[in-house]
Amino acid sequence: MSTMLQEPPTAVVAVPTAGDVRRGELAAFLRSRRERVSPEEAGLPRGPRRRTPGLRREEVAHLAAVGVTWYTWLEQARDIKVSAQVLDAIARALRLDRGERSHLFALAGTVDPMPDTGCAGVSTELRLMLEQLDPLPACVQNARYDILAHNRAYGRLVADLDALPPDERNCMWLTFTHPDWRDAFADREEVIRAMAAKFRAAMAGHIADPAWKCLLKRLLDASPEFRALWARHEVAPPTAYGTRMFRQPDVGLLRLRQTSLWVAPHAGGRLVSFTPVDDESRRRLERLGEILRAESAR
Repeated sequence: MSTMLQEPPTAVVAVPTAGDVRRGELAAFLRSRRERVSPEEAGLPRGPRRRTPGLRREEVAHLAAVGVTWYTWLEQARDIKVSAQVLDAIARALRLDRGERSHLFALAGTVDPMPDTGCAGVSTELRLMLEQLDPLPACVQNARYDILAHNRAYGRLVADLDALPPDERNCMWLTFTHPDWRDAFADREEVIRAMAAKFRAAMAGHIADPAWKCLLKRLLDASPEFRALWARHEVAPPTAYGTRMFRQPDVGLLRLRQTSLWVAPHAGGRLVSFTPVDDESRRRLERLGEILRAESAR
């Protein structure tokens, strides 16, 4: 009886898919960025027995307000769905710059809700109006309270706005989280309640918009004060006029009349300007203008 020779079975080699490659790149990128950030930079104690370079996974998860297991799966290249809000939180926790943030969203296959658009949408005519209004503070905002452009007086109405990263130049975010902005309003309780109510009303038309959802998540995570107001479910329509009292660091208390002129349909973008209510506020605004001109001349 003859023995027939049989060929050994051919091993089946799994070919990585495009999704596998991208998730692997995402995992490696996250690990490299995590190892680059020191605990001190993230506002965390180093501890005596730290061996991990940079941050630990659980520390990134804590800073981004996501589950440790979920974040671990991301670094293990698991096939899980990543929302824009979570990626936004991770990008901030890892202190990514604009290029790194864009790379993160590209690897995750998710549209960045806060792309690097600069001040797109602000016309040359609007910018000229802002400049001509100095020393009256003025800015251009969108419906989400992003500050798209501003003049010198508005840039120093509370703190140095130009010193802040562009993605933090949002009135809601600054009012609820920035120390100087928190202390700037003499009528703070009234202001923040109205702002939260107007933001909720405006968000009804943008309920599925990733940029709005990201801002809401950031506010809820960062501010107990905002969380308490948001839980009230109060709503208020946008208003064209109002009186505000600012404590300006260089010139003192300013009593100002706020005027909003809408420059886009459906209460979208608006030019917001502030005029003095009384003579003392007018003199103090003029003094602020002198200070800013002197600084520019140096």
